[in-house]
Amino acid sequence: MDRFDDRARPDALEGMDHRILAALRACGADPRVGGAARGLSWAGEHGALWLAAGLAGAVVDGARRGAWLRGTALVAGAHVVSMGVKRVVRRPRPAHVEPHVRTAGRHSFPSSHATSATAAAVAFGVLGARALPPLAAAMCLSRLVVGVHYPSDVAAGAALGALTARAGARWMRGGACD
Repeated sequence: MDRFDDRARPDALEGMDHRILAALRACGADPRVGGAARGLSWAGEHGALWLAAGLAGAVVDGARRGAWLRGTALVAGAHVVSMGVKRVVRRPRPAHVEPHVRTAGRHSFPSSHATSATAAAVAFGVLGARALPPLAAAMCLSRLVVGVHYPSDVAAGAALGALTARAGARWMRGGACD
């Protein structure tokens, strides 16, 4: 038995989760939207896009190489934490919509793509990477468009990523941990 049973959730939240997911999933019928969402999903698998961005920042910005590498470690750590939470919660992926992509696992809560994207936006944003927050938001939305997460999975993942990056912000900048 799954530990996160949708039947135990309040009807209003469950209904809202399902309706929002179905509406955004329908946006994927537009080939441009669906293609972009699939591309983001692929690029964000296991935090790859964000880890590459952090490593690129370390190469380009030699003066702050250590901060970029520590930020990259925070993103990786946030991803690992989200995977651990998934293994505990074990919420199944949405079954009422047809997904546009394959997933690495069968559990949905929290969205690891949203976790690593938001952790990167927060951590690298401190270093001036202003283009990342909109890209991270697009990544979060893509998980709904491709039909593999409920909105509450994405919101929880984003919160986890932001909290992880914020908790390590001082360490990332070269100081002691917060």
